[in-house]
Amino acid sequence: VQLQASGGGLVQAGRSLRLSCRASGTILSRRALAWYRQAPGKMRELVASITDGRTTDFAHSVKGRFTISRDNAENTAYLQMNSLVPEDTAVYYCSLALPGRTYWGQGTLVTVSS
Repeated sequence: VQLQASGGGLVQAGRSLRLSCRASGTILSRRALAWYRQAPGKMRELVASITDGRTTDFAHSVKGRFTISRDNAENTAYLQMNSLVPEDTAVYYCSLALPGRTYWGQGTLVTVSS
């Protein structure tokens, strides 16, 4: 199983970005997937998750601004981030938990300037 994350970059506060996480070696529609982030000097935190039934959940800090979705045909999950604030600056990781092991994407850096 491999996860390929992309879509990060430098944006101004108030703007939007969409992160992508393309999976190979597994069928994403049958799995729960999550996005995490890790800011400099901080612990990795859960940002958003989506179950195989498309139930979503979000960290309080991003609720109402971020959405998580999945394109089964593309075997890709997305994290749409709107109204970005400097506190959203972090490396974002997609994660897939399978029996016995958790897989991580390589991370994509999001930098939000004020």
